[in-house]
Amino acid sequence: MSTKRVLVIAGSDSSGGAGLEADQRVLAAHGCYALTATTGLTAQNTLGVQDIFVVPPQFVKKQIIAGLEDVGADVVKLGMLSSAETIDAIVEALTIYKVPYLVLDPVMVSTSGARLLPEKAVKVLRTKLLPIATVLTPNIPEAQLLLQDAGIDSSEPEDLAGMVQLAKQVCCLGPRAVLLKGGHIPLTKEHKRALNPEEATAVVDILYDGETNVTKFFETGYLISKNTHGTGCSLASAIAANLALGQDMKRAVRNAVRFVEAGIRTSSDLGKGSGPINHFHSIYTMPFAPGRFIEYMLDRPDVQKLWERFTHHDFVKGLGKGTLPLERFKEYLVQDYLYLVQFARSNALASYKSHNMESIAASARIILHIQREMSLHLDYCASFGLSKEEIESHPETLACTAYSRYILDIGQSEDWLALQMALAPCLIGYGAIAKRLYEDKGSLREGNHYWKWIENYVADDYVEAVEIGSALLEDHVHKVSPSRMEELIKIFIRATELEISFWAMGLSEKI
Repeated sequence: MSTKRVLVIAGSDSSGGAGLEADQRVLAAHGCYALTATTGLTAQNTLGVQDIFVVPPQFVKKQIIAGLEDVGADVVKLGMLSSAETIDAIVEALTIYKVPYLVLDPVMVSTSGARLLPEKAVKVLRTKLLPIATVLTPNIPEAQLLLQDAGIDSSEPEDLAGMVQLAKQVCCLGPRAVLLKGGHIPLTKEHKRALNPEEATAVVDILYDGETNVTKFFETGYLISKNTHGTGCSLASAIAANLALGQDMKRAVRNAVRFVEAGIRTSSDLGKGSGPINHFHSIYTMPFAPGRFIEYMLDRPDVQKLWERFTHHDFVKGLGKGTLPLERFKEYLVQDYLYLVQFARSNALASYKSHNMESIAASARIILHIQREMSLHLDYCASFGLSKEEIESHPETLACTAYSRYILDIGQSEDWLALQMALAPCLIGYGAIAKRLYEDKGSLREGNHYWKWIENYVADDYVEAVEIGSALLEDHVHKVSPSRMEELIKIFIRATELEISFWAMGLSEKI
């Protein structure tokens, strides 16, 4: 799906809770790309606005044209517009570049009741912007101000029916649809105006579509929270994002209302006054960049020391220096062969659990590699006087059984990805160990009984198997949640501990 673009034309909030700063967070949370045209700069915090610098209208127009003639936009969202001249400049620019949807948040009256737009600008907004708006999102005081400017009498709503009437009146001013925000008039269970917070049970936002004459209600529970700064900006931007993503008007508004409701519910206190909502309640970030999961995991404190113990074990050091007792290595070779049988079964199980041909084929290639590795393994064992019959008749040690059956148990009880994580320490670890020993100038090559073992794990086919397995992990882990990632890393840790036990078995007395 192509990236959806939303041009936001609004003022900047230096406190970050509303305006362009909130708009961009909302759009990012919805996976949309935000372009901006700044109409004004504010010096403000959670306690209020200290000053406003109005950006020259022609510069606002240049920002709009610069964005639309290059990147373009699927939706335009309008917020604080500062002046009549600014609105004229915006209309001129939008007349040149036709955008399918225009979401207009008429920032004219603050929650506290302060007038935010000059009287002259209100008239220009009403006559020039409302007729081209796809949806207008006024609060109740803003709706009344627009009607007053048009010379239309309107009374203060006393119930839900009165709010519907107000929405219909405003829609007659030109926009295709009106979303009347009900936050200024909380309602009782009977949908009457609540006289005090104790009576209030709900807030109802009303969507009236002037083209179809259909009214939709979006009711949320009445929330007592001081963290409502930027709710209007956030709601309009969420609607814009949803329209850009292809949702119809009803779904776009409903989902936006639910988004803001959750933002209020999950907000945390910032500042001394009206704090911002939580725009990121439904998204998460991974602690690693795409393609860097293995690097991240091996660098974690809970993995790093364990991985060091595994890849720098005394058994491994003995292989590189050629000092490992021969009988211990022969015992290891036998158990390693028996383990490889189970390792192949585990990869066959991974193929069964795969949901696409790429993963099935990848597991199949790894199994074929294991088959080749076992053939080489038998040839290598023969050089130490170990026959295939002798190896296959040898009982598994407890360490081999514990490790191999743990992997199979994960494969039976968990999903494909969990099984890949259980297999990863062996697949990745052997490649990393062999590469380090092969490149280490302190390793003994001439006369080292174990150099062939090292060469097997730096061979092209094994390197390819590691690359395939690693690429599969990277591709799939990036799509899971952070909590699932932690579960997977625990599996990796346990499998690594069992790998260490396998090395320790190679240094112990023969069982």
